Amino acid sequence: MKKILLLLLLVTMTGGVAHAFIDKYTINRENLPEEALEMLDEYFPKAKVSMIKVDRHLLKKTDYDVKLVNGTKIEFSNAGKWQSVDCKKREVPEGLVPRTIRNYVGKNGNGAKIVSIKKKLSGYEIGLSDGVGMKFNLLGQFKSIITDSEEDNDE
Repeated sequence: MKKILLLLLLVTMTGGVAHAFIDKYTINRENLPEEALEMLDEYFPKAKVSMIKVDRHLLKKTDYDVKLVNGTKIEFSNAGKWQSVDCKKREVPEGLVPRTIRNYVGKNGNGAKIVSIKKKLSGYEIGLSDGVGMKFNLLGQFKSIITDSEEDNDE
């Protein structure tokens, strides 16, 4: 009898722990950290939220994937700092792109607009409206063009 009770207790505890790490989907902006709400209000004031995925992880902190009705996708860290912004065909709001990167693309981008940006430990990766990808260091200095094989390895 003790073995059965112990087994039931173990199963219940395991299920409870597993449930704590199941992703949650919502449209309620209040599930986001304050800094994420401020970023949305500042750079996407009229955009409506289509979906928020609260992504819980066992070994790292929760992060948030937000999709807006206009198709824009934004990833936020646990603290609410944006990690990536993908505006599809629309231009990423100017204030989200470091000035040095904007200046470089303005001079060398052949009229293409920045439609996505991702923060990395080593700097930034951007996507342009003409399909070209670029890497920049933390100071916003150009490093390289992103090739198809680099994009495949990054996912």
